[in-house]
Amino acid sequence: MTLISRTKDIAKLRGLSLDDVALKAGLSAKSIYNWGRNSPKSENLQKVADVLHVSTDYLLGRTDEMNPTTTENVKKADLDDDELLLSFQGKDITPEYRDAIIAILRTMPDRDKDGNII
Repeated sequence: MTLISRTKDIAKLRGLSLDDVALKAGLSAKSIYNWGRNSPKSENLQKVADVLHVSTDYLLGRTDEMNPTTTENVKKADLDDDELLLSFQGKDITPEYRDAIIAILRTMPDRDKDGNII
């Protein structure tokens, strides 16, 4: 599978067109289409991988694991941080959904009233 086809497939899975992905990555709308003829700059490949929430190795076909888990790549976020922006499949989560997620976490049996694991 080529870089462009893998990028198209994961973009489709995320509900995005290649133009959408490129614009979210700060690239020109049609720039990803050129990846079929020319190799992208590493920084542009990383930007697209970030938008799609996959590794550059996944886009390049070096692995079939979208998000390899290592302690170096783990991002922690505090959901109680009002300035934290959440997204799912490349789309922003509204404050209402964020509050619903927090409410669900607080009702989990292994958590206290503040959502901390007990």
